[in-house]
Amino acid sequence: MTFERLYPEVLALVTELWEHPELGYGEHRAAELIDRFLADHVAGRVDGLTIESFSTTGRAITLPPVTPAGPARRRIAVVAELDAVISPAHPDADPATGAVHACGHHTQVGIALATLAHLVATGAWREADVDLTFVFVPAEEFVDLAGRAALREQGEITWFGGKPEAMMLGVFDAVDAAVCLHAIGGLQEEPTIEVDCDLAGFLYKTVEFEGTASHAGLDPFSGTNAYAMATLFTTALGLSRQQLREDVLVRMNPVIPETEMTTNVIPHRVRVGTDVRSIDLDYLGEVAERVDRAAHGCAAALGGTAHITTEMGYLPFVQDRALNGAFREAFEQDATITRLIEDRGAIAAAGDAGDLSFLMPTVQLSYGGFDGVIHGRDFRMVDPEHVLIAVPRLLTRALQRMGRHLPDPLPRRSYEDYVRAIARIAPLPAGVSLPSSPTQDK
Repeated sequence: MTFERLYPEVLALVTELWEHPELGYGEHRAAELIDRFLADHVAGRVDGLTIESFSTTGRAITLPPVTPAGPARRRIAVVAELDAVISPAHPDADPATGAVHACGHHTQVGIALATLAHLVATGAWREADVDLTFVFVPAEEFVDLAGRAALREQGEITWFGGKPEAMMLGVFDAVDAAVCLHAIGGLQEEPTIEVDCDLAGFLYKTVEFEGTASHAGLDPFSGTNAYAMATLFTTALGLSRQQLREDVLVRMNPVIPETEMTTNVIPHRVRVGTDVRSIDLDYLGEVAERVDRAAHGCAAALGGTAHITTEMGYLPFVQDRALNGAFREAFEQDATITRLIEDRGAIAAAGDAGDLSFLMPTVQLSYGGFDGVIHGRDFRMVDPEHVLIAVPRLLTRALQRMGRHLPDPLPRRSYEDYVRAIARIAPLPAGVSLPSSPTQDK
């Protein structure tokens, strides 16, 4: 089946995802759409093919090994993300949740499904020099943290990020390398793809400043203003940027996510949330310590206290340059996609592809076809044929020759190694224990 024949159905599915955005771990409509597509194009068409559900909404489709199978044959996972971001300024955002697919995850789903359907219909999966798995993961965007905390308390999830959750559940245990997908923001003048763009890692800190309430008009002298502490804290973070290294892309964005303040009461409690980002994991920990000192110092300066909780976000993502050679080869043979970006280096955006890349060689194929700013009010798809026909075709071509581009020896770490790495810089989530002894790389 050609990508052109699949295009109307895939476009309709992607459009429905756009019109019904869902936040992480709640992508039930998206999961149902995927299930229907799989029933029409994949299920029952290949002996030995398995379709498994994981976590709240995840799906993993595993094509059987191609004979002759042996220890030298590897398995690649194509990974697509299901969730939307919260960007309430976007005109198409859900009015109740602020959710919108302003990061293009809806198109990842379309690309992965189109590629899978084509491979199954044509039998081209048998021609690949690797075995293939397709994984649709929930919850890449680090948003709706209160909702995820509630799911954690209910025992529904352990990690806030969908890929670490899938790693814990063993979804990637039989996988040797991974291919992730992502949209490129901003209007590209010609059909474009990008490789070798690394991402930052980050921590998320919640600082609760505690003071003393009093009547703001009658007796402000008896109060201790928690909002003033928060203001001083955000000012301290701004002034501290002068002492931060420029080469490792440190970013902080403090916000007050909710408030119970009124004008006639001295605020006794204010919460500030901020991410702390960097492409250097060691320096990330150092900056996090500075943030903690600033919070405690600002609270003490105004007579209050600061209570800090730290949640691990995602690890830095360094793409495997050797594995991206498959996309360079596919690009050279593609007459439709005319521009390859491969020299951007690192950016301060982040994603849980970084956590997956800690386990195994991982790359991210990024693609144009959009206008507007990623996560912004004007983001939209403007070239659906490039996104949903040309990109799946190039992805298929790259997958068929990806085995020859795998690094040798093949690096691999375990989930237990990952937990140890996280524990060095942030508290582990409830229910996750530090393994007692290190494991060896395979």
